Amino acid sequence: LPCLLGSCWSLVSCSPPRGRLHTAVAFLKRKTGAEHQWLERHLKDPFVKATKQQNYRCRSAFKLLEIDDKLHILRPGFSVLDCGAAPGAWSQVAVERVNALGTDLTVPTGFVLGIDLLRISPLDGAVFLSEADVTDPSTLRTIHSLLPAEKVDIILSDMAPNATGIKELDHQKLINLCLGLLHLSQSVLKPKGTLLCKFWDGQESRLLQGRLKEQFQDVRTIKPQASRKDSAESYYLARLYKGK
Repeated sequence: LPCLLGSCWSLVSCSPPRGRLHTAVAFLKRKTGAEHQWLERHLKDPFVKATKQQNYRCRSAFKLLEIDDKLHILRPGFSVLDCGAAPGAWSQVAVERVNALGTDLTVPTGFVLGIDLLRISPLDGAVFLSEADVTDPSTLRTIHSLLPAEKVDIILSDMAPNATGIKELDHQKLINLCLGLLHLSQSVLKPKGTLLCKFWDGQESRLLQGRLKEQFQDVRTIKPQASRKDSAESYYLARLYKGK
């Protein structure tokens, strides 16, 4: 399978390199065409502004926040595996929603494990496995050693491969990643657990959807408002895992 990357930067949905507004403005002045248009849109993006105001690591946090606000997939006490976690925005949301820090003594304390090929900066309430390939058998053993229980309640994936610019090829790579997660579910997901994975629209989307329906009782497609309208990305939310 191709490299697993934190999807924020691969989908140019996070801050530009170095993440500083004045740097982006200076860069904007030097560029024209597509680069100029992207940076101009980025600087006006309300989710980018909210990311800074609410101290999230990436604007993609608002995709997971919206999904959870509507469908309540993260609950106090849940164990979470966040695949393609870098830079850690989804893990931030998960830590808050499952009470991983144990700050609310009235509800159970959850657990968040994030994994990525990239390095992930430390985050209170989360355990990160950086520079690790989730498809590698040795990584799976490490995951099991880090989990407080043998399996997790939910697998999150906002990961994506490095984009080649060839639409169908990139689509196929991401579908393969999602199919790999479905295989991973057999080892780490609890019965009646949940899988949330990003995909790019294309001819293989129905194949993935069909595979998910074989393993989960409820499968639906979601396009959060924080996903840009011109983006091909959507998410499959698969609930009530049939596995043992």
